[in-house]
Amino acid sequence: MSDNTLTVTVAYGTTKHSITLTAQDGHEPSLKDLSDALTEATGVPTPSQKIIFKGKSLKEMEESLSSFGVKQGCKLMMIGKRNSPEEEAELKKLKDIEKSVEQTAKKLEKVDGELAGLKNGFLAKELQVEALNKLDHRVKVAAEQFMKILEDIDALGLPESFSDCKTKKKGLVKSVQGFLAQCDKIEAGISDHLAKIQTKNLALAE
Repeated sequence: MSDNTLTVTVAYGTTKHSITLTAQDGHEPSLKDLSDALTEATGVPTPSQKIIFKGKSLKEMEESLSSFGVKQGCKLMMIGKRNSPEEEAELKKLKDIEKSVEQTAKKLEKVDGELAGLKNGFLAKELQVEALNKLDHRVKVAAEQFMKILEDIDALGLPESFSDCKTKKKGLVKSVQGFLAQCDKIEAGISDHLAKIQTKNLALAE
């Protein structure tokens, strides 16, 4: 057994799971690593898990397992309920929406990068207006996609008991609102740069 792997046994109900964790980038396996591995093995999501070692519930997710005294071959216990199939189905929908958010965010990032390049004068002045108008169009498209995503999230009617889904939904809404604010900021930057070019052109024409 190499130094950078740790194998523990976790009892869940009547089943015992042997979990092997590997140190990442020189960091020892953390409680979060164990929790993620247990979600994979048992289907119990992290917020519903209670991981117990020597009668004590472990809570600090970012802490290394060794800081709790967990060593090679230790036995732990987990309590927690799996999500219902209905909640799992809703979670899958939210994960699909999350992918759309990430894809749209990447497009926005690209626009932001290109705008920074234009501001740094990477393009001949006479070509800048057309380029800026194209960027403006792309930002508006991204903003529309984010608005559509918010509508999709809003359309998910989740029962009160779906706490995992509710947490994820809340987080998604927050991140989409953040990206929409970014869209506004980029649009303002484009308008600002266009105004500067037009002012310069007017000054040159006089």
